[in-house]
Amino acid sequence: MDSALYNRDILRLASALVANHRLQDADGTAEVRSPLCGSRIQADIVTDENGRIKQLALRANACALGQASAAILQDNAVGLALSEMKALRESVAMALKREGEMPSCWPELGLLSAACDYPSRHAAILLPYDAILAATKFVKAEM
Repeated sequence: MDSALYNRDILRLASALVANHRLQDADGTAEVRSPLCGSRIQADIVTDENGRIKQLALRANACALGQASAAILQDNAVGLALSEMKALRESVAMALKREGEMPSCWPELGLLSAACDYPSRHAAILLPYDAILAATKFVKAEM
């Protein structure tokens, strides 16, 4: 295990997700899997009438980086518009490829920068975003 990549802060975040957290009346639910590493993330979302995330539940069967990324989203994504979620995902993806700065909206995102030199880990970090966006496909069209 690379200590720069899997440091204490990443491991703390990874352990912060609540196991089997579910939303009873989710507007959308999805599970996505990374074919590269086998990580899986499940997302339940509830959105408000303006298309903002009102409630979010993420479950991860992933490496510490995927779990840490999911924990960051679990703690911060409520209130984001779905369009903001999509833009944030793209910004994180670009930052991981060193084609931009890691978004500064949430300080914890900076911890994921250690993965820039490990392209095989990028998919696991982006997987929680992809799960949320996949769950939005099931949100009622009027939202």
